[in-house]
Amino acid sequence: MKAKRLLAVLAAIGLIVAMLAACTPQEAPDEGPPPAEDTAPADDDGADDTDDGDDVDDEAPPADDGAEDDTPAPTGEFGREPFVMPDMITDLPRNETLFFNGMQWAAINGWSPLMTGANNWVHDGAGHGARTTVFETLYMYNALDGSFIPLIADGEYDFDLTTGELTVRIKEAAYWSDGTKITAHDVARTWEVNVNYTPGGNAQWLPFIENITAIDAETVLIQAVMVDGVPANHRQVSTYLVTEYVLQANWLNTLVERNDGDPSAVVADPGEDFVWSGPYTRFFDDETRTILVRDDGYWGQHPSMWGSLPVPRFLVHTIFADNAAGDVAFMAGEVDVSQQFIANVHTLWEVQGLPISTFMDEPPFGLTASLPTVYFNLRVPELQNIAVRRAIAWAVDFDAIIENAMTGQSPTFSEVPRSIMNPTAPEQAMFHSDAVAHLQFEGNEIDRANEYLDAAGIYVNPATGIRELDGVPLRFVASCPQGWSDWEATIEIVAAAGEAIGIEITTFFPDADTFLSSVTSEAGADFDIFMMWSNGISPTEPWGRARQLMSSEFVGMPGNWNGNWGAFENARADELIAAIPLELDHDAVVDMYTELVEIYLTYIPSFTAMYRPAMFFAVNESVWTGFTEAGDGRNVPPMCAVNGYAIRDLFEIRLVNP
Repeated sequence: MKAKRLLAVLAAIGLIVAMLAACTPQEAPDEGPPPAEDTAPADDDGADDTDDGDDVDDEAPPADDGAEDDTPAPTGEFGREPFVMPDMITDLPRNETLFFNGMQWAAINGWSPLMTGANNWVHDGAGHGARTTVFETLYMYNALDGSFIPLIADGEYDFDLTTGELTVRIKEAAYWSDGTKITAHDVARTWEVNVNYTPGGNAQWLPFIENITAIDAETVLIQAVMVDGVPANHRQVSTYLVTEYVLQANWLNTLVERNDGDPSAVVADPGEDFVWSGPYTRFFDDETRTILVRDDGYWGQHPSMWGSLPVPRFLVHTIFADNAAGDVAFMAGEVDVSQQFIANVHTLWEVQGLPISTFMDEPPFGLTASLPTVYFNLRVPELQNIAVRRAIAWAVDFDAIIENAMTGQSPTFSEVPRSIMNPTAPEQAMFHSDAVAHLQFEGNEIDRANEYLDAAGIYVNPATGIRELDGVPLRFVASCPQGWSDWEATIEIVAAAGEAIGIEITTFFPDADTFLSSVTSEAGADFDIFMMWSNGISPTEPWGRARQLMSSEFVGMPGNWNGNWGAFENARADELIAAIPLELDHDAVVDMYTELVEIYLTYIPSFTAMYRPAMFFAVNESVWTGFTEAGDGRNVPPMCAVNGYAIRDLFEIRLVNP
């Protein structure tokens, strides 16, 4: 069975053929994009919710009356009329509404993409492609083949690596929701406001992008930071194009002015007067759900882009209490697209006979490219002891996590030994596995961990049954968000490992908003051991993940959504992370990644718990069908029809019973 599962994993990862190529954009053709061409020298571096949508609250803004869509067919003309909110309705037509779960866990706090803690499912600047239902990026990333698909941008970008100048032209058809044209000045002002008014907002870009300016209304110039005559990281520069939203300059100016230029006020402003460019906008939201309504004036229906409007008129994301509640709604057909972990998902069609499917019909059912990670909070004195960290990590039963928490939807660590790489073949080739084999561990090594702690002088106090370090009992709190069932199960297994080696680990599962606010705060997490995600598929991996796991630049950062949440600091790791993007020799890059893996497995500031899909993706085809499937020839990634080029699904799905 393991061999069969591994073959399935390899089949999935074989789809990601261009992850380590310098990605160049492609025009968006009718039948899907061609593979990206490598025009830049390669540097060889590399988280439920919906109901049936009935009874919209009376306080909702005006909505549509449900009449048949009479939107005129797109023409070749440019421009659009300003958006007008449709009339109010009391029930959302099921045949016009697509329901989601797994991406929103609490009430939305705001709509501005600049807002700290907006907790809004429409905001997601993920490396595998930003979510572009409301706000849009210059390009869409296709995680299947590494290509960049023009969105707001017009055609391919040009990146001169000798000068570090990247130029992008703005699509003539691209307009804002208020009827004004999207220009290069909007792109430049977005960068400027992020730099000057959002603490930490551009932290992940500033080491690599010197400035973004408008040459004219149609042309954007991105100047890379240069080091020894080459861009500091040309992959990171290009990744900006597929992850950062373009915001309207006029709206940004209003936002800054009404907050008197105070950065803390700017990032606290919910921005409910936002201007957008995407195909949907806010319709209604409360503590139970968020509803988006289609903008029928959306510029993307122009023949130079999609050539039509997306099919669903409403997108609804209901806020479930936990995975279990979301699963019940999904199985009942009240959710169409599920982005939450479903235990033994194959039994839904094999045993229960439900009209449910996943991207692949065999394990692991999706693209396992993410590494959910258990972090040690190194601000806690007892966890600064390497022996304590090693013993806990060695003792964790990872096979139990994969079989129970993941129900087999992940390769094991015997199949893909741990490192800082995801299971894809390109990343596995980026380090010398033999050189670190002595540091790799598969888990459930209880005897080894107990012997190691004894040898380190960390003994069990007979009176309490708890080990002590310098007289301090080893008692820790392990945490993850409530309702994230696979993560909760993982944390429980970590706690069981602690009990087996005389370390008391209690579990605590706060709501997601509370948890994430704590972990990303300047002071760091309130928990001793906790789980967070890791980078999965993106143009900069595995470099971006190495940086996320180990770079000290993120320690103490306010609003730190970037990484290294355990506050690990290692000077050599920082040196390697800085050097890899500048090195174009493949063998040298592999050597440096090998050393980074060695540092990570030696000091264990955190450890991978499982290999997980970049996004879970299951669909109930009771109402809608035509979603992406592996091998269907459409080249659409399984990113829930909202992230990156996956949004193409919204323009091509169809009703089961029209």
